Amino acid sequence: MNKKKVGAGVLTSVMALGVLAGCGGGAGDQKGAQGGDAAGKTTELRFYTYGTEANYNWKKTIAAYEEQNPGIKVNVIGLSEKGDTQEALKKLDLAAASGEDMDVLMFSDAASYAQRVALGMVAPLDDYITKDGYKVDQEYKVDTKLNGKYYALPGKFNPWYVLLNKTMLDAAGLKVPTDWTWDDFMDYAKKMTQGEGANKVYGTYFHGPQNGGWLDYAKLAMENQAENPEFIKADGTSNMDSPLFKKSLEIRVKMEKEDKSATPYADMLSQKLNYRTQFFNQKAAMIVTGSWMNTELGGTEQVPLNFNVAVAPFPKNNPGDPSGYATVTTDYMSVAAASKHKDEAYKFIRWLTTDGQLVQGKNVPSWSKVKQEDLGKIIDTILSGTKNPEKVDKASLISVLTNAKSSAIVPPVSYQAEVYKAVNEEFEKLILGKQDIDTTVKASQERVNSIIASNKK
Repeated sequence: MNKKKVGAGVLTSVMALGVLAGCGGGAGDQKGAQGGDAAGKTTELRFYTYGTEANYNWKKTIAAYEEQNPGIKVNVIGLSEKGDTQEALKKLDLAAASGEDMDVLMFSDAASYAQRVALGMVAPLDDYITKDGYKVDQEYKVDTKLNGKYYALPGKFNPWYVLLNKTMLDAAGLKVPTDWTWDDFMDYAKKMTQGEGANKVYGTYFHGPQNGGWLDYAKLAMENQAENPEFIKADGTSNMDSPLFKKSLEIRVKMEKEDKSATPYADMLSQKLNYRTQFFNQKAAMIVTGSWMNTELGGTEQVPLNFNVAVAPFPKNNPGDPSGYATVTTDYMSVAAASKHKDEAYKFIRWLTTDGQLVQGKNVPSWSKVKQEDLGKIIDTILSGTKNPEKVDKASLISVLTNAKSSAIVPPVSYQAEVYKAVNEEFEKLILGKQDIDTTVKASQERVNSIIASNKK
């Protein structure tokens, strides 16, 4: 998963170029004007995406839409043959700055979505949503609201969850959890830790934080909240004084230092460990990860599966807390602000994020109206691409995906990378035994406040 953020400098230059392009009225505008809507000719929608044919089934999906909507031609403009989100963003920004005709834009993460909304590249959808008469938070499982408005509808639904080695779980006499807390998670990890030295199997493995990335693992107890699951709150102030940040640190220290049930952080760095191989090579009985792993659950050529796998929801903090909240990744499907066919573009993204997801059959949809049997078929299709789908506890996977919910989006700040780097450095001092938890919380709070202040000047 690509976690790099676009730098503020790039955004500034893109903004300047975008303004110039908006004033230009160049050759691209002429071409768009010849779409011939008024003459009853075909309307071409230009759809810019990082998604590859292999991962998104575009040919089949677009053919289905065009058949249902005569007079519409959707031209898929692939921005990266590898599906590389950073390469795609650079090309998208360049296309926007060059004044290319754009109708539909697809973003892979909240940061790139929020940043391009701020640049004025994306049109608000609220009037269309009101006219259609649905509520986004009831229709979809992912909240895409920014500054009180909707600029995107969500496509796929990839919540974080816990993967379990069910063979080890059974051997330890433990059930697959359907609703559990971090205390339960720690208890399970202790019970499944076994062996010594090179043969040791840890209860869990945490793949971060590292090098300012994978910061999810420094805020585990914050991520199961409906609001403000990030280091910076939606109002722009620091969230480092949240008791849940301290709790996140306590979980990591207890599991590694006291229970010795988590792979040592120092080993992860020095041996350049990877979460896939730690889990599939049975060096860790459980991993907390994202459901982009659905396509690999039954094992692959590179990483075979030699045991049974089950899935549990992201743990809660307290037994009485609402269950299902977790970090969720999605595709943000938007209408370009410069589109000359906004009505048609909206109609397309509305279809693509609902029935189109079922036609596509490649991802679990964010659309909450998906029937259980349809979800089962999609899961079957996804697992059928793996080597041993029969080893996956499909019922537990469907249950987790059905009940998962996303937190409200906290619009990412342009200096997010600075915040991540600071928190990562303080976490390392803690986990490598150079400072205690209270000192880490205090230092993290001071550094993040300082970064916020310096970026306000």
